[in-house]
Amino acid sequence: MTIQHLPAAAGAEKVVAALDRDGAAIVDELVSPELMDRARRELQPYLDATPAGSDEFAGFQTKRTGALIARSQTCRELVTHPLALATTEQLLRDATSFQLHLTQIIAIGPGAEAQQIHRDQWAFDFFSFPKGYEVQCNTIWAMTDFTEENGATRVVPGSNRAEDKLRFAHDDTEPAEMKKGSVLFYTGAVYHGGGANRSQETRYAVNITYNRSWLRQEENQYLSVPREVAGTLDEDLLRLMGYRLGAYALGYIDDLRDPMAAVRPELTDKTFGDIDLAAAQARGKS
Repeated sequence: MTIQHLPAAAGAEKVVAALDRDGAAIVDELVSPELMDRARRELQPYLDATPAGSDEFAGFQTKRTGALIARSQTCRELVTHPLALATTEQLLRDATSFQLHLTQIIAIGPGAEAQQIHRDQWAFDFFSFPKGYEVQCNTIWAMTDFTEENGATRVVPGSNRAEDKLRFAHDDTEPAEMKKGSVLFYTGAVYHGGGANRSQETRYAVNITYNRSWLRQEENQYLSVPREVAGTLDEDLLRLMGYRLGAYALGYIDDLRDPMAAVRPELTDKTFGDIDLAAAQARGKS
């Protein structure tokens, strides 16, 4: 089974259909190479200062640079890209809301070994979610061309419906080869891993993921983005970062206040509402 490629004009419905079936799909050249180059320029000082990984899973020749909202205006455009948000909303269609899970540049350097094949949802303490119950929607934006030689992400298509905690070998995977500006969508349940880089160039990617708002974020957005920066951001981005109630009674601050009050008091919303209505709405999405 190969990874399905979709054109940039494909809507969220087609992406989600591929994700439901295969756990992964590539949308070709969704943004321009120039946009990816602009993001790279904004982040280059941070990329240069980032140390390589300290264990095999993180990658001894791989750098992982986060806090992209605080550090890159261009990456904010990727975080809020309409197709990414629409796809997440439809994939997690039974969730009350979703939030930003992490932002990260993954730079796989020459000589890097292939990463262990894994599920991203194992970050939740290796809890085995019910088969078919998706808890996150992930994107990997190609900041450089992705080839099998330079460490393109490797995916086991269809493994989103497989049992948990399985072991897969290299021969079970397919490389997510794509051009700069393309994006790989994949679910938290699909087995995948970074490829080995046998080229002489570093493979750069922007990894942005979203999850159900009742789960903890992998990257702590409240500390990754300083309050003075958060205070300049628009409401939609702030609420996506987690400055909102994740569901009824989840995420308020102090005296049952909207968390938005901490950064943009003028945008404060009500907190608790009708619990019976909230429960009915949640049941209606399941």
